[in-house]
Amino acid sequence: MKALQLENPKSWRMIDIPEPESPGKGEALVRVHRVGICGTDVGGYLGKMPFFSYPRIPGHELGVEVLEVGSNVTNIKVGDHCAVEPYLNCQKCYSCQRGFTNCCEHHKTLGVMCDGGLTNRILLPARKLHPANKLKSEQAALVETLAIGCHAVDRANPKAGETVLIIGAGPIGLSALEFVKISGARPIVADLSESRLEFVRDKMGVPDTILIKNNESDITTLEEMTNGQLADVVIDATGHNGSMVRSLEFAAFAGRVVYVGITQQNLEFPHAPVMHRRELTLMASRNALSSDFARIISLIEDGTINTTPWITHRTTFEKLIEEFETFTRPESGVIKAVIELP
Repeated sequence: MKALQLENPKSWRMIDIPEPESPGKGEALVRVHRVGICGTDVGGYLGKMPFFSYPRIPGHELGVEVLEVGSNVTNIKVGDHCAVEPYLNCQKCYSCQRGFTNCCEHHKTLGVMCDGGLTNRILLPARKLHPANKLKSEQAALVETLAIGCHAVDRANPKAGETVLIIGAGPIGLSALEFVKISGARPIVADLSESRLEFVRDKMGVPDTILIKNNESDITTLEEMTNGQLADVVIDATGHNGSMVRSLEFAAFAGRVVYVGITQQNLEFPHAPVMHRRELTLMASRNALSSDFARIISLIEDGTINTTPWITHRTTFEKLIEEFETFTRPESGVIKAVIELP
């Protein structure tokens, strides 16, 4: 069976791997139809993702079909089309026991810490499969991206009438935007790229954007848009340490700041004049919860979330190696690229 493997940063290769065995207790054998490419995959390709190890078969945003189920499987059946929750948790640690499966102490993300779905068939825990029979396979592959934003917004818990500033208009920032809109809060999106902000306005229907210039005018612009109040919630989806530090400056007094991006660098920020004086709440957001997946599938099914603008690029399993570099370039205009498997 063919698979695509990142042997090292910027080094793809097509390899042969054994066919998976029949599923055991609690497992399911699935055929992979679509794989989404996200910032984690790009970071792995560039050697910038802190949790990525090599060699690795990537692929964690998956739209799959159930081929066979093992014993004690009741949540899915053969023929179901599913979205995959790629967060493999141990079910035994203190975090898992308290329901925080997204930050299991022994967590492994499919396609990051263990081999993922860039191959034809894989074995998965059945509990990580979420039926999505009314969705196209490429829509099912979008569910995990949306789940990241869903969990980040849930962490912030914005209310109707509040202002939420999302910094970073890439896929994770846009996924957060979907759930800010659902919350009834007012979203404002900031980015360095005018073309991405144009996408936010024209395709996502959000009029309020800020082109970041990395000077005091950024704060002034937000003040003008909020009657001097700044943002009740700031969600930083950049993964850039400079942006993450500065994000506190955009927060209102008694505001909440959520880091959903990841950096390997230390963060240093002024405590007394900003963190303490404004009594800010600072939170991290990692992965998502199982309940988020079922919620998102339902929101796509009923049309609350329109996935049409999301997929801007498509490629095939056979062409991925030659085309992947394109997806790392901002000028390509890629929001979400999806791989079609044979």
